[in-house]
Amino acid sequence: MKVSDIGEFGLIDVLSQVVATDRPQPQVTVGPGDDAAAWQVEASTLLATTDTMVEGIHFSPESEWWHVGWKSLASNLSDIAAMGGSPRYALASLSLPDDTDVDDMVRLCQGIKHLGDIFGVMVVGGNVTRAPLVVITLMVVGQALAEGVMTRSAAAPGDLLAVTGHLGSSAAGLRALTAGVEMPASTREHVVGAHLQPWPRIAEGQLLVRQGVRAAIDISDGLGSDLGHLCRASNAGAEVSLDRLPIHPAVREAFPEEAVGLAVGGGEDYELLFAAGPEVMDRVLAAAGGRQGEKDCPITVIGRITAESGVSLVDAEGGPVQGLGAGWDHFRKGG
Repeated sequence: MKVSDIGEFGLIDVLSQVVATDRPQPQVTVGPGDDAAAWQVEASTLLATTDTMVEGIHFSPESEWWHVGWKSLASNLSDIAAMGGSPRYALASLSLPDDTDVDDMVRLCQGIKHLGDIFGVMVVGGNVTRAPLVVITLMVVGQALAEGVMTRSAAAPGDLLAVTGHLGSSAAGLRALTAGVEMPASTREHVVGAHLQPWPRIAEGQLLVRQGVRAAIDISDGLGSDLGHLCRASNAGAEVSLDRLPIHPAVREAFPEEAVGLAVGGGEDYELLFAAGPEVMDRVLAAAGGRQGEKDCPITVIGRITAESGVSLVDAEGGPVQGLGAGWDHFRKGG
């Protein structure tokens, strides 16, 4: 069955059923199907973010739609995590060719809902329109914690730089999917999983805020690029020790010569990069040290914020390293 067979409103009815939830939502007064969603708000700071995925840019026509749905929500949740907030509601806008299979869009929404259920995010509405290719735009609204928010502009010289999780795994997964690189099954499972189903660091972002961190960004475009964004917003610079980068053993095994480059220039890790003074960093490391669980992740200090502008990468001896890539840019030639 094609979208053209059931029309815009038929598709909205089908997808509204997919994202419907049985969980009580007393704050939601108007859900999918009206002109806008409505919910009551407590006396707190709201957070809002939006992100778009375009066929042929962010995913191929052969992609599994469930994974596309998961990732489209994960990218938004990662932005909320970078603020240290708690996500609440999502709006989904779909632009589609009229010969799109309805079952494909059902799988897309199932992926969105699966991740949304994990993090307590309800899809409360959206929009559908015709387009020459598939474009998915999600907006997520959340709340800041009482302790405050993290921003890109709060880093200061003397702060330590740290990251959650591992770097370069998503880029390695993309390489595994597109270049046919031979690797052990367990290695492929890790890197491909990191690329198709990134895990938003919501819990980690909240931990950082509660321990006093105020400067952070999520690594969506690559460490080098996103650290540059943080430094420019904070009117500061940074020095990163490449030997400290947390690179998963699976990535080092599959790409021994390229692992550091993937960690610096590869995007879509959706880890948190943050800066804090030494005392705050000590509290963060102590608070994170005993955490357990399926999605537990390390926190690794990789460098420091400097007064001089620009990002410098250094080796184990402190010597400068060049040519590792600048990360993703939609409008720069070559990405």
